[in-house]
Amino acid sequence: MPMIRVEHLSKRFGDIEVLKDISVEIGQGEIIAIIGPSGTGKSTFLRCLNRLDQPTGGRIEIDGEDILAPRADVPALRRRMGMVFQSFNLFAHLTALENLTIGPIRLLGRSAAEAEQQGMELLRMVGLAEKAHQFPDQLSGGQKQRVAIARCLSMEPEIILFDEPTSALDPTMVSEVLAVIRRLARQGMTMAIVTHEMDFARDVATRILYMDQGLIYEEGPPEQIFEQPRRERTRDFIGKVRSLEWRVESRDHDLYALVGKIESFCEKHLIPARTAQAAQLLAEEVLGVLLAGPGPYAIDLALAYSEKQQRLELRTDSLGAPGNPLEMLEPADDLALQLIRGYTDEIRYERSEDRNRLRLRIKRPGAA
Repeated sequence: MPMIRVEHLSKRFGDIEVLKDISVEIGQGEIIAIIGPSGTGKSTFLRCLNRLDQPTGGRIEIDGEDILAPRADVPALRRRMGMVFQSFNLFAHLTALENLTIGPIRLLGRSAAEAEQQGMELLRMVGLAEKAHQFPDQLSGGQKQRVAIARCLSMEPEIILFDEPTSALDPTMVSEVLAVIRRLARQGMTMAIVTHEMDFARDVATRILYMDQGLIYEEGPPEQIFEQPRRERTRDFIGKVRSLEWRVESRDHDLYALVGKIESFCEKHLIPARTAQAAQLLAEEVLGVLLAGPGPYAIDLALAYSEKQQRLELRTDSLGAPGNPLEMLEPADDLALQLIRGYTDEIRYERSEDRNRLRLRIKRPGAA
């Protein structure tokens, strides 16, 4: 039996659907890294797991117990499932040690001496025993987060949820917090970690969940997600792809507005002027081909730039009969095809969900 089982979880805030039909299982000792763009429901998913946010629908089981049941013991659940927040949430009027002892004394019934002994052991584990009697405002951001982790451990949780534990830190302090989490991983703690630290996720996780648009869009071991992602949005995220999207529904579309958007996009990402010009001309030629056939038209165009590979790609997704639109040109349109090939060094076609998809990689400056 998995330690955590989530089935068809959904969450709405008013009319906004943040989580859509999330189903996943997490086994004991697994370390799950949850990655994806901002605003895709990663933190909300964690908050639903320990009932800080009430799900709209679905089921969550911890060791077979339905924690969404009306009579579920939520305080007991939170003692089993600790959470570390990006904003630390330490009690400002208590010392580091007192932040660790207040929970065990009040909620677990420990004596003050027992709680202090355990608290000091945990502070030693995170390298902060010498800071035991200092207040949070006397600590650096990295030290505060390590105290927050130790405070979570003082409640002896079976599972720890980390909500972007390094996002509020100066880059020089990130490594000290990640080192503590790595130590917990070696000790076999079950963890779910929302993070933007890709190297850390790849290094520490046993499984990666890539979330996008409120869904678990793809999941798998780190080697698969980071080296051979199967789905396009995952590939774009891992490759640090930035994109400009444009919708065309008429032959009378505003080409000049599109050209201006492409120019601004390329300037923003420091793309060479020759490559930017090629992108503008390529978009014009490809749209000319796609708009030559009978309507109705529904063409989604995207210009995607991979920071990792420093390559620019034009993507189109259009309605139409099955078949590569570039291979259906009349002989009179041969010049358009020659121009398109001249601007690109790779052209890929696929048919998906009744739509034709083209991927045209633009040549680097100076390439033959």
